[in-house]
Amino acid sequence: MSDSTPRRVRVRAPELVGKGGWLNTGDQRYTLADLRGRIVVLDFWTFCCVNCLHVLDELRELEEKHADTVVVIGVHSPKFVHEAEHAAVMDAVERYGVAHPVLDDPELATWKQYAVRAWPTLVVIDPEGYVVAQHAGEGHVHAIERLVTELEAEHEAKGTLRRGDGPYVAPEPEPTVLRFPGKAIGLPGGTFLVSDTTRHQVVELAADGESVLRRIGTGARGFVDGGPDTAAFSEPQGLALLDDGSVVVADTVNHALRRLDLATGEVTTLAGTGRQWWQGAPTSGPAREVDLSSPWDVALWDGKVWTAMAGVHQLWVYDPDGRTVAVAAGTTNEGLVDGAAAEAWFAQPSGLAATPERLWVADSETSALRWVDPDGSVHTAVGTGLFDFGHRDGAAGQALLQHPLGVTALPDGSVAISDTYNHALRRFDPATGEVTTLATDLREPSDAVLVGDDIVVVESARHRLTRLRLPEEAVRVAAVAHRTQRAATEVAAGKLRLDVIFQAPAGQKLDTRYGPSTRLLVSATPPELLLAGEGADTDLIRDLELNPAIEEGVLHVSAMAASCDDDPSVEYPACHVHQQDWGVPVRLTEGGADRLPLVLAGMDERDV
Repeated sequence: MSDSTPRRVRVRAPELVGKGGWLNTGDQRYTLADLRGRIVVLDFWTFCCVNCLHVLDELRELEEKHADTVVVIGVHSPKFVHEAEHAAVMDAVERYGVAHPVLDDPELATWKQYAVRAWPTLVVIDPEGYVVAQHAGEGHVHAIERLVTELEAEHEAKGTLRRGDGPYVAPEPEPTVLRFPGKAIGLPGGTFLVSDTTRHQVVELAADGESVLRRIGTGARGFVDGGPDTAAFSEPQGLALLDDGSVVVADTVNHALRRLDLATGEVTTLAGTGRQWWQGAPTSGPAREVDLSSPWDVALWDGKVWTAMAGVHQLWVYDPDGRTVAVAAGTTNEGLVDGAAAEAWFAQPSGLAATPERLWVADSETSALRWVDPDGSVHTAVGTGLFDFGHRDGAAGQALLQHPLGVTALPDGSVAISDTYNHALRRFDPATGEVTTLATDLREPSDAVLVGDDIVVVESARHRLTRLRLPEEAVRVAAVAHRTQRAATEVAAGKLRLDVIFQAPAGQKLDTRYGPSTRLLVSATPPELLLAGEGADTDLIRDLELNPAIEEGVLHVSAMAASCDDDPSVEYPACHVHQQDWGVPVRLTEGGADRLPLVLAGMDERDV
């Protein structure tokens, strides 16, 4: 390697293995040898994870700009049991417009070989088959793009770069009326309004739930206000009818709230800038000037539009009178913590339903049903945490859901839960504290609308609305409980060195102009697991002490680092925030590791 070539750590890349096979390749199977000469970016993702969906969007520009040198490969690594189903992965690839090859790895074989610990994780492999960078979380594509440019020049000079078309083969589109619809509401005239998510439209259906009356939006991904034929959305989800007869649309991938005038079909923007919210950005202010992050559902409650801000694990409110937005509940930490609004933790809230007494929340990543009281306090009805899920009825304290996306208030004070990954409609009755099953054999239900004595379910993966009679007695199903297939990390009791690895991207340095540029927050489930080391500090290395009386648990680690361009001649250097939350299942064993490395950005050189 010449003196002018940047020196970087290189580790031979493990082979790509996945029992589920390949998608988006025209049935062709690939090995790393087949990709030699190309820069390969592995995207370890799972389709339940909103941060993974953010990275899919971030990668689009990189894929287009470097189409003849870069091959992005999604390595689908499931968290939930449902995500290990090959058909579900196929659906997700189409649903989210994934335009690169995907390796379906239901047993996490490649995840383990690359020592991945977080969704999402990006790994860069150079044209000679060596790993040269790893990044956990989102917001890293600017650094990867810079590295790609360096690798192109380096391997062009060495003669080891091979340009050309990539292995992606687009699937044939399916001619269904709806394509992965997300949410629905009933309109005063008896019709339905549905977010046709994958087609980037809002569709009005007749009372039969099938006949299309009109489509709003061009059908192409975009962020454009205007009439029904010129307006553009990007994967819209939640819908809410306002008192003035208009509809608020959660325009998820545009990070915006839009207003649909039902009389004219005109679409305008209520809130959001089109940019994704990042740590340090304003959390309140004029609605059109504040960034949002993947709003997934909306509900009118107490005169305000409550928003399930899935991308930052919070609830926000939009005030129609003042045209302002503000955080209403949640800290941005991902997990299940009840209490006062400012201290509660959510995990990708994705469904809302308002009653006079409560705002119900489907908290998808904790497989939980939560609620907010008028005083702002947050409570959990069903669910225990990030890694426990299943299909089990009975007392709410031991009942299990699997990644629910929707909740619907019923006339008797109970709620119907769209239990998405269980393909079921469930019911929670606050009066009895019992969870029952209303219907099964639904395909990824994501929302439901009450219509008289019937309930109309959005069967997202069957691309339709399905009308069911509300049964007087619940369906009985065999109880099933699951834990994530992700293996626990074996660690020693006592002292454990937590080492969050962050190397500023090439051409950047840590931003220390206003004090420390890093932050590390550590907690545990159960809390008794940590005898020492809990809390927040600025150092990315911390000594923990684990309780030998606790056999297993989860370490919750949240790390942040800010870096800026390292060019003294630039008065206002471009800066970037790198952030990731890890939930690391650990098992205390004799002879277990005394060091836990978590890569935020860079390489763990102890593995070299």
